[in-house]
Amino acid sequence: MVEPDPEQMASGAGQRLGAPETLGISTLDPGHRPPAMPAGRHVTIRVRMLDDTEELFDISQKASGKVLFDLVCSHMNLIEGDYFGLEFQNHQKMMVWLDHIKPIIKQLRRPKHTILRFAVKFFPPDHAQLLEELTRYLFALQIKQDLSSGRLTCNDSSAALIVSHIIQSEIGDFEESQCRSHLLNNNYIPDQMPLIDKIMEFHSKNIGQTPSESDYQLLEVARRLEMYGIRLHPAKDREGTDLGLTAAHTGVLVIQGHTRINAFNWSKVRKLSFKRKRFLIKLRPDLNSSYQDTLEFLMASRDCCKVFWKICVEYHAFFRLFEEPKAKPKPVLFTRGSSFRFSGRTQKQVIDHVRESEFKKIPFERKHSRVQHNSRLSPLPSPRHHEVPTERGPPPMDRVDSPPQRHWKESVLVSAENASRTTRASPSHQENGHEERTGSVSRTEETRGPTRQTHQEHQSTAVASNSPHLSASSAHSHGMVNGQKSLELCGHSPDDRLPSPLTSPLLNDAGSVRTDDEDEARRKRFPTDRAYFIAKELLTTERTYLKDLEVITVSFQSAVGEDEATPDSLKSTVHSTFEPLHKFHAGFLREVEQRLAMWEGRSNAHIKGDYQRIGDVMLKNLQGLKPLTANLHKQSEVLLELEKACRASRKLEGLCRDFELQKVCYVPLNVFILRPLHRLAHYKQILERLCKHYAATHVDFRDCRAALADVSEVVELLQGSLIKMENFQKLLELKKDLIGIDNLVVPGREFIRLGCLSKLSGKGLQQRMFFLFNDVILYTSRGMTTTNQFKVHGQLPLHGMKIRESEDEWGVPHAFTLVGERQSVVVAASSVTEMEKWMEDIKMAVEMTKTSNGTSSDLGTCNLTDNKCPEDSPAEVESEDDMTALQHAAPERPTPHRGNTMVHVCWHRNTSVSMVDFSIAVENQLSGNLLRKFKNSNGWQKLWVVFTNFSLFFYKSHQDDYPLASLPLLGYSVTVPSDSENIHKDYVFKLHFKSHVYYFRTESEYTFERWMEVIRSATVPSGRARFLNNKESHLH
Repeated sequence: MVEPDPEQMASGAGQRLGAPETLGISTLDPGHRPPAMPAGRHVTIRVRMLDDTEELFDISQKASGKVLFDLVCSHMNLIEGDYFGLEFQNHQKMMVWLDHIKPIIKQLRRPKHTILRFAVKFFPPDHAQLLEELTRYLFALQIKQDLSSGRLTCNDSSAALIVSHIIQSEIGDFEESQCRSHLLNNNYIPDQMPLIDKIMEFHSKNIGQTPSESDYQLLEVARRLEMYGIRLHPAKDREGTDLGLTAAHTGVLVIQGHTRINAFNWSKVRKLSFKRKRFLIKLRPDLNSSYQDTLEFLMASRDCCKVFWKICVEYHAFFRLFEEPKAKPKPVLFTRGSSFRFSGRTQKQVIDHVRESEFKKIPFERKHSRVQHNSRLSPLPSPRHHEVPTERGPPPMDRVDSPPQRHWKESVLVSAENASRTTRASPSHQENGHEERTGSVSRTEETRGPTRQTHQEHQSTAVASNSPHLSASSAHSHGMVNGQKSLELCGHSPDDRLPSPLTSPLLNDAGSVRTDDEDEARRKRFPTDRAYFIAKELLTTERTYLKDLEVITVSFQSAVGEDEATPDSLKSTVHSTFEPLHKFHAGFLREVEQRLAMWEGRSNAHIKGDYQRIGDVMLKNLQGLKPLTANLHKQSEVLLELEKACRASRKLEGLCRDFELQKVCYVPLNVFILRPLHRLAHYKQILERLCKHYAATHVDFRDCRAALADVSEVVELLQGSLIKMENFQKLLELKKDLIGIDNLVVPGREFIRLGCLSKLSGKGLQQRMFFLFNDVILYTSRGMTTTNQFKVHGQLPLHGMKIRESEDEWGVPHAFTLVGERQSVVVAASSVTEMEKWMEDIKMAVEMTKTSNGTSSDLGTCNLTDNKCPEDSPAEVESEDDMTALQHAAPERPTPHRGNTMVHVCWHRNTSVSMVDFSIAVENQLSGNLLRKFKNSNGWQKLWVVFTNFSLFFYKSHQDDYPLASLPLLGYSVTVPSDSENIHKDYVFKLHFKSHVYYFRTESEYTFERWMEVIRSATVPSGRARFLNNKESHLH
């Protein structure tokens, strides 16, 4: 190569007239100059910039791609040019990146007719790593292009938020007519019209934001999107499924549609290679991984494989290495593999170079911006001064105006020889060398070890506190990204700086992105024995049970028990029944917590064998519980006393109804009263699982078997009364949901099924709520009232009733006719399964009426015109308050009623449940910590989850007094996610209903099986539930 004359450089001869000194070469070490132009014929290369302008560069055909790229960066005064590249369409119609080492003549067949595109090549994980304003502006232009072309997909909120920052930088502060006109004349996203109002709403919150700050906020939103920086390369897996492969800073990603379904971290990739059309990823051995050692993907051609392989090699080198990989010596006789290697600076070298060097501030012009803002390059004279917007600190006052300059968007013809005489600063030599085509990743990572810690410490000085401040509106605005609230830029390091992205919680000590697998490995420090997780189920459910007892002993007592309207007999019964139980189970819970802590090794870690069991704790406490079992017979007395008191006093009835509307009472009040009886059945199930798991010689087996014998004896004695009390409790609950009847709760009446059916009438099919008892069927409708109750329309006695299918007769799917002695009704179910369940239960109930002594089937329905029931008669009035309430009663009770009972859920989900379903749901209560993920979210949220009463209740922790939200499971299906759903984690189950999808992760195989079991008990048909119930009863 020919070195330029130093004197000629010093005099500035040959430079563009009026051009300032060029400072932006991105690929040379400090003190080194760009390579001189080789001799040979010159050609004009057309380059399209990110603002859609085109530039012309005159260059020798023998020059390398690096020379052309350096000219482009120099022309823009771009310092951080290593994030970018030049791409073009080759003769095979494939978009490829210009190779920096190869001569241009070997890459461009028809240079005069080829347009190269200047574009972002490497997308860093955090835009705060981009230290120059011009670099962030170019990234924002790339995001704008990707969004407009549909390459960057996101939800409507994220798209609107990004566009609001784009127009803020282009037209400035919000002015309604100007903003609307601008959006009508410019399309930033496909199908923009429906989002104009939302974009304007977000734009109105950006007042005071400079274009530089808008770029920063735009990148803050974009970097959190699933498809940020994704450049798909079509491929197929071994099953022929269409996929997309892409390289990222973390590793190789697998995309299906617009969803990331897999990721192979660079630290786990041993080798990348290709053979003909097959692209191969060889992973490092991992005993905990279910993946094969080598993964294979099929691409369209060998060239497609090679293009993607090159990109992977470059991404790995740029983000993972500390310095440019050295070239391999050329073999003397034979060559093997590709000679391609990464040429240029790594990200670490780019960041270090910008921080350690001093540059003038060179202005640049934003093509599309109307804002009068002095945008400029901002390489500041100290590594502590970088233009990254923060929430505090005044704008820097040390800006120096530069002489006028031709802005880089103008079309000019640049001489390569002239530009090559400009001194540039950059930290890497241009070296020639070769890298094997198989691209072993492990070889090049060896250079990173010793300097990693010092590099991380050095990065902590990334951002200073005197950066331009965000406006109040922009700093406090919360953008929605993929349906989740964006994180605010509010974290500061102890020295009042924003934390460096290389020391953020997203990165581990090695400076690489921390993966979920590494997090799981840290979590898996507890015992893995199945007995441990069975014992842990005892702990988690005991915590929930104690909270349920406190609903009665604390919340109910304070809200209702202390009122003068509550009879002394009810107070005494509740206190004597629940206070001893609460005291006992509080002590039991403490012992279980202590034992689990010892089992996990969190205390007395040196002692293991004697404490890795739970049977002795259960045996001791179940024997201590025996004296209290006499109080368990009083549960029915509590129900009767409470019902009697509410009938006698309207004030007390109102107090109980108001208490049920409180958050702490998350299920009907009567359900809490029966909890002690249900808890004994739970103890029995847990001990049965332990006995089944243990060998007869296990140290814990004898205690578990003895405890099981004790609790089974008590459960058997209470079983008969439990069934009656559950039926009585259900009748009392249904009574609150119905209006228009006066004697629903009568001796001998049993509840069988409730649910939605469509009743055929003169007006066609109308949705009705049906209630099946052992002597009568009620059908009701839900009116638009404040009481949320169902109004009874009629009743059908079961005595003498016949039932027949009538789908062909009426031409209505799933229809059947109920033929009674007084009237006939044609109804239709929502599905064949629902029809079969109803017909089976009705036939069974009809057979029961033939053998029973007969329950009064006349429910004494009230006058449906005024809904004035006999129980509202003045004879029941006890006080002046009651009389006033009665005199002002509306045709329907104005007092609000629970709107989330199973009756309402069945109405909205158009399904049904039976008493068998209720009994099984009671037996299958469960609670514990789960990780939840929504369909379109990226992260997992840890929640305390309680399953009871056909619903999941969500808490922040087990110490919370009431749930944050609930999810009724009727109508949902529970499955295991498929491979195409981007959920490659162990022990994950999926809940799905119409368009609602939720994913939940458990901690072990046992816990996963238990959650699947209990949730299926709430979602399987009742016929199946009966089968399971009978099967379990035989096993027990």
